[in-house]
Amino acid sequence: MKNLRWKIVTILVVLFVFFGLGVYPLLAGKYGLPAPAWLLAKQLKLGLDLKGGVQLTMRVNTDDALKLTTTNTSEQLRESLTTGNVHFANIVVDSPTAFHIEGVSPDQTAEFRNAADEVAATNFDRNPGAGGRYDFAMKVTVARDLREQAVEQALQTIDRRVNALGVAEPSIARQQSDQILAQLPGIADVARAKDIMGSPSLLELKLVEAGPMSSKDDLLKSYNGQVPNDMEVLSGAAERGSADSGTVFYLVKKVAVVSGQDLRTAREAPDENNQPAVHFSLKPEGARKFGKATGENIGRNLAIILDNRVQSAPRIDGRITDEGRISGGFTLQEANDLSLKLRSGALPASLTYLEELVVGPTLGADSIRAGVIASGTGLILIMLFMLWYYKLSGVNAVVALICNLIILLGLMAYIGATMTLPGIAGFVLTMGVGVDSNVLIFERIKEELAAQRGVRASINAGFDRVFWTLFDTHVASLIAAGFLFQFGTGPIRGFATTLSIGLVVNLFTSIFVSHTIYDIEMTGRKVPALSI
Repeated sequence: MKNLRWKIVTILVVLFVFFGLGVYPLLAGKYGLPAPAWLLAKQLKLGLDLKGGVQLTMRVNTDDALKLTTTNTSEQLRESLTTGNVHFANIVVDSPTAFHIEGVSPDQTAEFRNAADEVAATNFDRNPGAGGRYDFAMKVTVARDLREQAVEQALQTIDRRVNALGVAEPSIARQQSDQILAQLPGIADVARAKDIMGSPSLLELKLVEAGPMSSKDDLLKSYNGQVPNDMEVLSGAAERGSADSGTVFYLVKKVAVVSGQDLRTAREAPDENNQPAVHFSLKPEGARKFGKATGENIGRNLAIILDNRVQSAPRIDGRITDEGRISGGFTLQEANDLSLKLRSGALPASLTYLEELVVGPTLGADSIRAGVIASGTGLILIMLFMLWYYKLSGVNAVVALICNLIILLGLMAYIGATMTLPGIAGFVLTMGVGVDSNVLIFERIKEELAAQRGVRASINAGFDRVFWTLFDTHVASLIAAGFLFQFGTGPIRGFATTLSIGLVVNLFTSIFVSHTIYDIEMTGRKVPALSI
């Protein structure tokens, strides 16, 4: 009797807890029932196909990451040769994985090789040619690793940006070798989401050599109309109060003083004119480089460049170490979005949108309605069948099944799982598995009764002898669900999640709850026959 009391208390506590976590928040949200905010926050999350939103398939252009490495290496080699007074004619980037240098003096071959080994030997193979030419080709293993790192870094960056955007239960997953699938439930402004996810947000601070000027020709007059090898021309918007209007051009150093990799944090805050701006701070190593560069170039202009466009080019009036500001006529939302993108890190490569699927909230509501109708109809038919075929013992199965569904909803809400349309299919399948478990138990009890064993002995034998059968089948199903979750995409994972939780819960309800109900019916009286 004491053991039975503890079984009843355990079942009631479990039902109370999971009803409060899974079922009551749904009722409170739909009918306006009183509920604390923390409980409503635990409400079961709905996936893209039920809530509406957008699904984007993106390709990571990994050649960009390779080209960036190749370009940086070639510029580092240029700087190293110039510093070491090694004469050469030109350095040209031929492809994302190759560059060459021309006109190296034969008298300085040893010095050139030392500089090249120090800068490029790790990632590039060097092949000599005629006339002081040397070709550099990226190693195959390095190119493969950089492509892999570019996709993984893009995946992590997009995930950070989407989470900072406040999307509830997003799904960001790698689909193929260079593709990423993003499911964003509840997103209404698709253009903003695409901008935040796809913007490279590469921040660079470079010294200005000339500009701003309204035309490239005027900018390059002092350079015979040619862009010097160690410089580049970038465009930007004219600053407020200047004589120029529209687009202006700057001649800046190719090598950045500091870049987004040196960034520690960024936040939106007003500038001295009370206009939205982005204030940033640098990591210690970045602050050291920034302090050295600004201290040596007082009086010059420093271009603050975002995605190859000059946002502003303030004058350096003194040594600056770890803080700076980006201004450029932003709106408040643009400043907030820019600070979000900078905090999440720059994308290592650009993205190409391959597919955009928008699911409207009306379609999601229709899916929920259809899923509820299907689940409710299936549940009622199962209950009627169990009551008709197993008589009063069918009540036992119905109670166990209802307990199963309550605990399933509560557990999904507690762990933060997302209910999707395939998840509803897993929900319905769980009901079938629960009924199947009770059918096995009831049929075994009927066999024991047919062998002229007592009612209590038949019930105990039925549960004891079926337990390992149920355990084996549930473990096998859990293994299959685990593989579905591991190798499946979003919808398949939703199905696998619901099914896995349902299988675990079903072992508790079909064995523990169902057996306890029989124990309650048998307590304190002798039952000559069992209605089964």
